[in-house]
Amino acid sequence: MKVLAFNGSPRKTWNTATLLNKALEGAASQGAETELIHLYDLNYKGCISCFACKTKDGKSYGRCPIPDDLAPVFKKVEEADAIILGSPIYLGRVTGEMASFMDRLAFQYLMYSDQPQSLFPKRISTGFIYTMNVTEEQMQEFGFANHLVFNENILRRVFGNSETLNSFDTYQFEDYSKVVAPRFDPVKKAKRREAVFPEDCQKAFDMGVRFAQKV
Repeated sequence: MKVLAFNGSPRKTWNTATLLNKALEGAASQGAETELIHLYDLNYKGCISCFACKTKDGKSYGRCPIPDDLAPVFKKVEEADAIILGSPIYLGRVTGEMASFMDRLAFQYLMYSDQPQSLFPKRISTGFIYTMNVTEEQMQEFGFANHLVFNENILRRVFGNSETLNSFDTYQFEDYSKVVAPRFDPVKKAKRREAVFPEDCQKAFDMGVRFAQKV
Protein backbone atom coordinates (compact mmCIF):
# COMPACT_ATOMS: atom_id res chain seq x y z
CA MET A 1 0.00 0.00 0.00
CA LYS A 2 1.57 3.29 -1.15
CA VAL A 3 0.41 6.88 -0.59
CA LEU A 4 2.16 9.75 -2.39
CA ALA A 5 1.96 13.44 -1.57
CA PHE A 6 3.06 16.33 -3.77
CA ASN A 7 4.08 19.66 -2.29
CA GLY A 8 3.37 22.53 -4.69
CA SER A 9 4.81 25.12 -2.31
CA PRO A 10 8.35 26.47 -2.60
CA ARG A 11 8.62 26.11 1.17
CA LYS A 12 9.41 22.64 2.50
CA THR A 13 8.57 23.14 6.16
CA TRP A 14 5.72 25.65 6.26
CA ASN A 15 1.93 25.34 6.20
CA THR A 16 1.34 23.23 3.08
CA ALA A 17 4.22 20.85 3.74
CA THR A 18 3.18 20.47 7.37
CA LEU A 19 -0.35 19.43 6.41
CA LEU A 20 0.89 17.03 3.73
CA ASN A 21 3.22 15.41 6.23
CA LYS A 22 0.34 15.03 8.68
CA ALA A 23 -1.73 13.33 5.97
CA LEU A 24 1.14 10.93 5.30
CA GLU A 25 1.48 10.27 9.03
CA GLY A 26 -2.17 9.27 9.05
CA ALA A 27 -1.66 6.90 6.14
CA ALA A 28 1.47 5.46 7.74
CA SER A 29 -0.46 4.80 10.95
CA GLN A 30 -2.53 2.34 8.91
CA GLY A 31 0.51 0.58 7.49
CA ALA A 32 0.97 2.57 4.28
CA GLU A 33 4.33 3.26 2.68
CA THR A 34 4.52 7.02 2.11
CA GLU A 35 6.56 9.55 0.17
CA LEU A 36 6.49 13.34 -0.06
CA ILE A 37 7.69 14.83 -3.35
CA HIS A 38 8.58 18.53 -3.49
CA LEU A 39 7.67 19.81 -6.96
CA TYR A 40 10.04 22.76 -6.69
CA ASP A 41 12.92 20.27 -6.55
CA LEU A 42 12.05 18.91 -10.00
CA ASN A 43 12.97 20.18 -13.45
CA TYR A 44 9.91 20.26 -15.72
CA LYS A 45 7.55 22.52 -17.63
CA GLY A 46 3.86 22.39 -18.38
CA CYS A 47 2.09 20.55 -21.19
CA ILE A 48 3.57 21.36 -24.62
CA SER A 49 0.46 20.32 -26.63
CA CYS A 50 2.33 17.64 -28.58
CA PHE A 51 -0.76 15.37 -28.29
CA ALA A 52 1.42 12.27 -28.32
CA CYS A 53 -0.75 10.97 -25.46
CA LYS A 54 -3.78 11.25 -27.79
CA THR A 55 -2.26 9.92 -31.05
CA LYS A 56 -3.95 6.78 -32.44
CA ASP A 57 -1.74 3.71 -32.15
CA GLY A 58 1.07 5.95 -30.93
CA LYS A 59 3.76 4.55 -28.67
CA SER A 60 2.91 7.20 -26.06
CA TYR A 61 -0.89 6.90 -26.20
CA GLY A 62 -2.19 7.57 -22.69
CA ARG A 63 1.26 8.51 -21.46
CA CYS A 64 3.12 11.81 -21.42
CA PRO A 65 6.25 11.33 -23.59
CA ILE A 66 8.36 14.20 -22.23
CA PRO A 67 11.61 12.77 -20.78
CA ASP A 68 12.02 15.15 -17.86
CA ASP A 69 11.85 14.80 -14.07
CA LEU A 70 8.12 14.03 -14.13
CA ALA A 71 8.56 10.79 -16.10
CA PRO A 72 9.62 8.69 -13.07
CA VAL A 73 7.09 10.53 -10.92
CA PHE A 74 4.22 9.45 -13.18
CA LYS A 75 5.39 5.84 -12.86
CA LYS A 76 5.16 6.21 -9.10
CA VAL A 77 1.65 7.61 -9.43
CA GLU A 78 0.53 4.55 -11.38
CA GLU A 79 1.92 2.34 -8.63
CA ALA A 80 0.27 4.35 -5.84
CA ASP A 81 -2.95 3.52 -4.03
CA ALA A 82 -3.68 7.17 -3.19
CA ILE A 83 -2.22 10.58 -3.96
CA ILE A 84 -2.54 13.87 -2.11
CA LEU A 85 -1.70 17.21 -3.72
CA GLY A 86 -0.96 20.33 -1.72
CA SER A 87 -0.54 23.96 -2.70
CA PRO A 88 -0.77 27.44 -1.26
CA ILE A 89 -3.15 29.75 -3.09
CA TYR A 90 -1.37 32.45 -5.08
CA LEU A 91 -3.67 35.13 -6.54
CA GLY A 92 -6.67 32.85 -6.36
CA ARG A 93 -5.07 29.71 -7.82
CA VAL A 94 -2.48 27.05 -7.14
CA THR A 95 1.21 27.76 -7.67
CA GLY A 96 2.64 27.65 -11.17
CA GLU A 97 4.54 24.44 -10.38
CA MET A 98 1.38 22.73 -9.19
CA ALA A 99 -0.65 23.96 -12.18
CA SER A 100 1.97 22.63 -14.61
CA PHE A 101 2.13 19.34 -12.71
CA MET A 102 -1.65 18.94 -12.78
CA ASP A 103 -1.79 19.67 -16.52
CA ARG A 104 0.81 17.04 -17.23
CA LEU A 105 -0.60 14.52 -14.76
CA ALA A 106 -4.25 14.70 -15.77
CA PHE A 107 -4.19 15.37 -19.51
CA GLN A 108 -2.36 12.18 -20.44
CA TYR A 109 -5.20 10.11 -18.98
CA LEU A 110 -8.19 12.22 -20.01
CA MET A 111 -10.16 10.95 -22.99
CA TYR A 112 -12.07 13.09 -25.45
CA SER A 113 -15.13 10.89 -25.04
CA ASP A 114 -18.10 10.54 -22.74
CA GLN A 115 -17.48 6.97 -21.57
CA PRO A 116 -14.98 5.92 -20.45
CA GLN A 117 -13.36 9.19 -19.47
CA SER A 118 -9.98 8.10 -18.13
CA LEU A 119 -7.07 5.94 -19.22
CA PHE A 120 -5.65 5.72 -15.72
CA PRO A 121 -5.34 1.97 -15.06
CA LYS A 122 -7.26 1.87 -11.77
CA ARG A 123 -9.42 3.83 -9.36
CA ILE A 124 -7.63 5.46 -6.42
CA SER A 125 -8.37 8.05 -3.76
CA THR A 126 -7.06 11.56 -4.29
CA GLY A 127 -7.03 14.63 -2.09
CA PHE A 128 -6.12 18.27 -2.43
CA ILE A 129 -4.92 20.34 0.52
CA TYR A 130 -4.94 24.12 0.09
CA THR A 131 -3.45 26.75 2.36
CA MET A 132 -4.47 30.35 1.92
CA ASN A 133 -4.06 33.73 3.55
CA VAL A 134 -7.78 34.56 3.32
CA THR A 135 -10.79 33.59 5.39
CA GLU A 136 -13.46 31.23 4.13
CA GLU A 137 -15.76 34.20 3.50
CA GLN A 138 -13.07 36.00 1.49
CA MET A 139 -12.43 32.86 -0.54
CA GLN A 140 -16.05 32.90 -1.66
CA GLU A 141 -16.07 36.66 -2.16
CA PHE A 142 -12.94 36.64 -4.33
CA GLY A 143 -14.10 33.69 -6.42
CA PHE A 144 -11.41 31.20 -5.39
CA ALA A 145 -13.93 28.43 -4.85
CA ASN A 146 -14.61 27.84 -8.55
CA HIS A 147 -10.94 27.03 -9.15
CA LEU A 148 -10.86 24.58 -6.26
CA VAL A 149 -14.04 22.83 -7.36
CA PHE A 150 -12.69 22.48 -10.89
CA ASN A 151 -9.51 20.85 -9.60
CA GLU A 152 -11.52 18.38 -7.54
CA ASN A 153 -13.68 17.51 -10.55
CA ILE A 154 -10.62 16.85 -12.71
CA LEU A 155 -9.09 14.56 -10.10
CA ARG A 156 -12.39 12.73 -9.69
CA ARG A 157 -12.76 12.26 -13.44
CA VAL A 158 -9.25 10.87 -13.87
CA PHE A 159 -8.77 8.86 -10.69
CA GLY A 160 -12.28 8.10 -9.45
CA ASN A 161 -12.50 9.85 -6.09
CA SER A 162 -11.37 13.15 -4.60
CA GLU A 163 -11.81 15.33 -1.56
CA THR A 164 -10.58 18.79 -0.55
CA LEU A 165 -9.20 20.25 2.67
CA ASN A 166 -8.90 24.03 3.00
CA SER A 167 -6.72 25.70 5.62
CA PHE A 168 -7.84 29.33 5.88
CA ASP A 169 -6.24 32.52 7.19
CA THR A 170 -2.84 30.90 7.60
CA TYR A 171 0.18 32.40 9.31
CA GLN A 172 2.11 33.64 6.28
CA PHE A 173 5.34 35.15 7.63
CA GLU A 174 7.72 33.96 10.33
CA ASP A 175 8.14 37.58 11.47
CA TYR A 176 5.42 40.05 10.47
CA SER A 177 7.54 42.98 11.72
CA LYS A 178 9.93 42.47 8.80
CA VAL A 179 7.35 42.79 6.00
CA VAL A 180 5.03 45.51 4.75
CA ALA A 181 1.63 43.96 5.43
CA PRO A 182 -0.40 46.46 7.49
CA ARG A 183 -3.76 44.86 6.68
CA PHE A 184 -2.91 41.86 8.87
CA ASP A 185 -2.91 41.78 12.65
CA PRO A 186 0.04 39.55 13.60
CA VAL A 187 -1.36 38.94 17.08
CA LYS A 188 -4.65 37.63 15.67
CA LYS A 189 -2.76 35.61 13.10
CA ALA A 190 -0.63 34.00 15.79
CA LYS A 191 -3.66 33.20 17.94
CA ARG A 192 -5.44 31.59 15.01
CA ARG A 193 -2.38 29.53 14.15
CA GLU A 194 -2.21 28.31 17.72
CA ALA A 195 -5.92 27.54 17.96
CA VAL A 196 -7.02 26.46 14.46
CA PHE A 197 -4.01 25.14 12.57
CA PRO A 198 -3.71 22.08 14.87
CA GLU A 199 -7.32 21.26 13.94
CA ASP A 200 -6.37 21.44 10.25
CA CYS A 201 -3.43 19.15 10.97
CA GLN A 202 -5.81 16.63 12.53
CA LYS A 203 -8.10 16.84 9.50
CA ALA A 204 -5.12 16.15 7.25
CA PHE A 205 -4.10 13.20 9.43
CA ASP A 206 -7.64 11.84 9.24
CA MET A 207 -7.58 12.16 5.44
CA GLY A 208 -4.49 10.00 5.32
CA VAL A 209 -6.12 7.42 7.58
CA ARG A 210 -9.23 7.28 5.37
CA PHE A 211 -7.22 6.88 2.19
CA ALA A 212 -5.16 4.03 3.63
CA GLN A 213 -8.25 2.29 4.98
CA LYS A 214 -9.95 2.40 1.58
CA VAL A 215 -7.20 0.36 -0.05
